[in-house]
Amino acid sequence: MQETRQNRIARLLQKELALIFQRQTSKTHGTLVSVTRCRVSPDLSICTAYLSIFPSEKGEEIIANIRESEKTLRYELGQHVGKQLRIVPELRFFLDDSLDYLEHIDELLKK
Repeated sequence: MQETRQNRIARLLQKELALIFQRQTSKTHGTLVSVTRCRVSPDLSICTAYLSIFPSEKGEEIIANIRESEKTLRYELGQHVGKQLRIVPELRFFLDDSLDYLEHIDELLKK
């Protein structure tokens, strides 16, 4: 039962974070940020979000900016899910480079 609740909350947080990043695309200067996956700890206190960034050359820079503004993102997330969650989880962001890995594999297979 606990895993079902974790999955539901992870999907909710993924959707809300995606909406927040969608609204902030003007601040990222033409860089597309999408939330590929969210995982929530068993006690629901930590949310680990994996972000896919296009173009991938700006990935490290954008992730660094997002990590600096974690507190404001958590506050904004709390404004949206505050009625559904008692405690807004602490946010941790990581770069999801699986698409780059897939492109590399495709290039190797074409050779």
